[in-house]
Amino acid sequence: MLSEVIATRYVTPLREGGSLPGIVEADDLGTYVMKFTGAGQGRKTLVAEVICGRLARRLGLRIPELVTIQLDPVIGLAEPDQEVQELLKASGGLNLGMDYLPGSIGFDPLAYEVDPKEAGKVVWFDALINNVDRSWRNPNMLVWHGDLWLIDHGATMIWHHNWPTAKAAAAKPYNASDHALAPFGPDLSAAAADLAPLVTEELLTEVAAEVPDAWLADEPGFDTTDAVRRAYVEALLPRVATIHERITLGEPSPRKRSLPPGWLLTDPWPHEKKSKDSGK
Repeated sequence: MLSEVIATRYVTPLREGGSLPGIVEADDLGTYVMKFTGAGQGRKTLVAEVICGRLARRLGLRIPELVTIQLDPVIGLAEPDQEVQELLKASGGLNLGMDYLPGSIGFDPLAYEVDPKEAGKVVWFDALINNVDRSWRNPNMLVWHGDLWLIDHGATMIWHHNWPTAKAAAAKPYNASDHALAPFGPDLSAAAADLAPLVTEELLTEVAAEVPDAWLADEPGFDTTDAVRRAYVEALLPRVATIHERITLGEPSPRKRSLPPGWLLTDPWPHEKKSKDSGK
């Protein structure tokens, strides 16, 4: 199960997209990128982060460690931004944290080479979970200590936003033409041979079990939280054997500059700059 920590200090918001994650410190002395239940995308974003993040780690892919974070909204009372205060007030209780990787840099395909085998594993994994948010526009990958790390899986398994269509949606192919690793010639056959045997019903059941009940309760169409967990297993499992045969690697759309994650654009520990006049 995920470790649980308590947020002790809200450091700064990361102003990217609509979810407004923030950097927090916790009682285990760790620093985390925190995603909130009260954000616009709601708790399903956190569910996707847990299932996909924990599955990736079980498959040997590099994902920052995930924890659940207990939040007392009182820690945000000194935050001057009204939007942030409202988000914290709406997110009391259990939220999600991703280990902050100090010194990491955003993935740049012009500066970092990825071998076809590793690229194939990442593309195969993204196809399995139907990740629509790992394109060259927004790679959602970091380079840390010379290794490639995957982050931000909230925009995956889009079928869970409309469960009656889950079976049909999960059967669809995956277009990886704009995938950030498409230029590296991903070896999808090798990835399928290595990873598909590992993604068993038992493994998916174990991963789904790590999602807190609070994020699954009262899901329309389901009587119990375990029934919701089972629905995730039943949506993912049929994709495993053949998804590599249904991945498209065609011409990418016209390129523009990709953007790094917000945590790379923000100083997590802001400090006063010295004044030239005062010397302070």
